[in-house]
Amino acid sequence: MSTLIINIKELLQIREPNVIKVSGEEMKTLPSIKNAYLLIQDDTISDFGPMDQCPSLTAEETIDATGKIVMPTWCDSHTHIVYAGNREQEFVDRINGLSYEDIANRGGGIVNSAAKLQNTSEEELYNQSVARVKSVIKLGTGALEIKSGYGLTTEAEMKMLRVIKRIKQEFPIEVKATFLGAHALPKEYKENKEGYVDLIINEMLPQIAKENLANYIDVFCEKGYFSLEDTERIMEAGKKYNLQSKIHVNQFNAFGGIALSVKHNALSVDHLEELNDDDIQALKGSSTMPVALPSCSYFLSIPYSPGRKMIDAGLPLALASDYNPGSTPSGNMNFVVSTACIKMRLTPEEAINAATINGAYAMGISNAYGSITKGKKANLIITKQVPSYNYLPYSFGENLIEKVLINGKAVE
Repeated sequence: MSTLIINIKELLQIREPNVIKVSGEEMKTLPSIKNAYLLIQDDTISDFGPMDQCPSLTAEETIDATGKIVMPTWCDSHTHIVYAGNREQEFVDRINGLSYEDIANRGGGIVNSAAKLQNTSEEELYNQSVARVKSVIKLGTGALEIKSGYGLTTEAEMKMLRVIKRIKQEFPIEVKATFLGAHALPKEYKENKEGYVDLIINEMLPQIAKENLANYIDVFCEKGYFSLEDTERIMEAGKKYNLQSKIHVNQFNAFGGIALSVKHNALSVDHLEELNDDDIQALKGSSTMPVALPSCSYFLSIPYSPGRKMIDAGLPLALASDYNPGSTPSGNMNFVVSTACIKMRLTPEEAINAATINGAYAMGISNAYGSITKGKKANLIITKQVPSYNYLPYSFGENLIEKVLINGKAVE
């Protein structure tokens, strides 16, 4: 199957194959071709360039993109999209003055979601999750990381990871699974955190490895959840099963979690609403990608990650949705990109880079996704007619996507 897209107003995110992430000043540039064409062979980008160099060929399908932007789909490197039910009452509780910590201390939060998930069948959990996955694909997401962490028992964590595996098998988008057993302490381990960490290491991890259910391992490294010592134990245990780390850190407190994550070659450190100069120094020169989650800050009314400060310090930055029932009940990456511009002072170029090529890096897939590069997967967004790509984050309340192609095929 061949598809030729012609008369593209602007083809965004043109990269050479050796570019797997961009940092600092590089993020200010978004390479593009105006009045362009792009050729897809089967599921792969095979050629592109200016329209006046478009080869004479007969494709099986031709798409006229006059007045439209064509760009890579979003790579959402941090989600909890597999969950049961919702936490709308906690939304009301926060409006009435309770903090995220207050809600957690009285049995809400992650523990509340775990109770719902434990009482939901695997089939029903799959059906609820699939509806969300279909929705985010239509909103332009072409690669998705999904975490466990709402199980908090061996059986329920396996249930989540099996649902993620099924989504991976049955949907055409790239899906990476992350084991997040260390998301919160179950009620029965409230006074025995060491016992729960032992359960994660000695029971959950071997079962996950046996069934090949995860690509990465994660820990909620935060005061009141899992300490630096807990986090290090779990990261070390994950290495024995070839699970690289992607760590929740610095959401509410900065206390050394970033330096620890870098020490253990974490692929990414995510949240970073609280960040100090030592954290920035720890990230400089490392292979660890900082990931900001602006929708979470928006929903919880907590500080935004200092993305401007990180980029100006020469760091890379990725953006992700954090789609989950408690702090970000949305996987709309278009809103994420807009919010990063509006609230974090990223330029449109920086935000688009952060949500495409750097998002792909934070999932370990930038060799095949995240840019317009020959040989990469043809996962593309075709916008409606727009004045420029600046209009995409500017007009934050509109759906400006006309068509999404996954592996070269239009999503219905």
